[in-house]
Amino acid sequence: MPVTTPALQMDSVSHGGPAASGSRYYEEFERSRTDPEGFWGAAAEAIDWFEKPHKVFDPDAGVYGRWFVGGVCNTCYNAIDRHVLNGRANQAAVIYDSPVTGTKRTITYSELLQEVRTLAAILRDFGVGKGDRVIVYMPMVPEALIAMYACARIGAIHSVVFGGFAAKELATRIDDAQPKVILTASCGIEPGRIVPYKPLLDAAIAFSQSKPSACLVLQRPQLAAELTAGRDHDWAVLRAQALKSGRAADCVQLLATDPLYILYTSGTTGKPKGVVRDNGGHMVALKWTMKNLYGVDPGEVYWAASDVGWVVGHSYIVYAPLLHGCTTILYEGKPVGTPDAGAFWRVVAEHKASVLFTAPTAFRAIKKEDPEAKLLKDYDVSHMRTLFLAGERADPDTVMWAERILDRPVIDHWWQTETAWAIAGNPVGLGMLPIKPGSPTVPMPGYDVHIVDEGCHELPANTMGSIVVKLPLPPACLPTLWQQDDRFQESYLTEFPGYYKTADAGFKDEDGYVYIMGRTDDIINVAGHRLSTGGMEEVLASHPDVAECAVIGIKDTLKGEVPCGFAVLKAGVSKKPSDIEQEIVKLVRDKIGPVAAFKIAICVNRLPKTRSGKILRGTMKKIADHETWAMPATIDDPAALDEIDLALKEHGIGS
Repeated sequence: MPVTTPALQMDSVSHGGPAASGSRYYEEFERSRTDPEGFWGAAAEAIDWFEKPHKVFDPDAGVYGRWFVGGVCNTCYNAIDRHVLNGRANQAAVIYDSPVTGTKRTITYSELLQEVRTLAAILRDFGVGKGDRVIVYMPMVPEALIAMYACARIGAIHSVVFGGFAAKELATRIDDAQPKVILTASCGIEPGRIVPYKPLLDAAIAFSQSKPSACLVLQRPQLAAELTAGRDHDWAVLRAQALKSGRAADCVQLLATDPLYILYTSGTTGKPKGVVRDNGGHMVALKWTMKNLYGVDPGEVYWAASDVGWVVGHSYIVYAPLLHGCTTILYEGKPVGTPDAGAFWRVVAEHKASVLFTAPTAFRAIKKEDPEAKLLKDYDVSHMRTLFLAGERADPDTVMWAERILDRPVIDHWWQTETAWAIAGNPVGLGMLPIKPGSPTVPMPGYDVHIVDEGCHELPANTMGSIVVKLPLPPACLPTLWQQDDRFQESYLTEFPGYYKTADAGFKDEDGYVYIMGRTDDIINVAGHRLSTGGMEEVLASHPDVAECAVIGIKDTLKGEVPCGFAVLKAGVSKKPSDIEQEIVKLVRDKIGPVAAFKIAICVNRLPKTRSGKILRGTMKKIADHETWAMPATIDDPAALDEIDLALKEHGIGS
């Protein structure tokens, strides 16, 4: 159905039109489309190879082809060793900033190399070698990054599981990955509470069929863990012994197509989906993005305010900044509450970050607590050139609010766990394109994005459909799922032959800009009309008193589904929630029309989210539809769902 929501038809007048751009994007994108091997072969020159690839792309290898076949390389060498050898030994590689513990620490490239070589030797002492799996179950501490690089150094395949993840969910990942060793910490620190990790790990190992031969435990001063004799080892003790004896591991030569890591997608049930990332394509693509997409130079400070448990943390805290010779910030804190809504401004100012990359939900939280951005005035953030947002739809209201208070570009970009980097974005390094609020801009080189209907037929501009990417996927995207080629084919490649199914819905406008309107299961059918909940959320977010929102479709005997909107209000709003609810309903009717059948708006104190900040719309829908639901393993605070259940009941909806 044609998208006609006025909120989505904002032009780019304030930023100039697409034709006015002097960007090299169009030239580079066309080159990547017509000569992908030439394009990515040139990008691969930025990587140090032990042996250069025989083929840039082999269409006969793997499920849909493989990149850099025959190439021999090592990710750890490219991210650390070569910088030490080439003059960056004394440059800061990692800045650890932990407001929850009051700790700050700077680690140079040479210091990082020593730590990684030492831990790699310890892992080797436990029999870990090329192809073995190691689970990393850690908080946001330098040792988590060191652990990932130690695995990469010796060819072990790491699988990072978010620290504090539920025991049964961790157990399914242990059984799937079958790790030889697990690296963990005694606890994680959240604002106002300590989360013991060791009891969760012990329970997970008890649940699992596969048992690790050893666990290394980083004892944090906030809570010491009891070690299990014969299996558990004190990380610091082993480190001290290895340093004293001078044990260190060199880089192992690996094929470009060898796995670097497995990352399990969140919210899985039954056998989890382990996204596989290879070494060669991952390095080439991520190194390319640092200059061409993010516009960052070696030596600059880059901050991705995420967690190493998620793909953003893998790509843009741990790997890409160091592959490019930058300084990365590892932040153990929150956007609000550690201590206030000025936390991000402090980190940017103190460490002189050139780029900040975070989730839209972080800025919605900041906007809710400090809508006038008064705390920003306390900090000098002049070093920051650009703010990038990803992880969830960036509603235009939040983007424009951030742009107004920062007076610098705020760039939405769209990508997935499966891809490792942006499918669509605004390439700062190639020359920025005009910003259109509500759009992550255009497909990045390597991604041939199409909008199709259920029969895989191309749809015209401004018509919503399924977003797919023509095969082959570019370097760094998943070649398969861990030991599940058939499931990979079925989940991603079968429904739209010749294409990768993103499972996102949206459209492209007449300028080729992509608009992501939500997951395909967030498209609701109201009396035969296919409507985007994302489009409605944009309208809700435009209300001056709304800090953040979510819209779900709930069952209706007459219309099939009807939309239900939830709104979290900004701090200091004095109006009655019932009055605001009425205003929201009118706003949607005015901007979208009666076709939306939007009659239910509910003001709530907060929205239930995963630890990465994604709103749990699916679970909210099940509650509203009076369906059986299970507590999501990734939920940040389970009590938030009880609050949604109560709010629905107060409005006569749900169980």
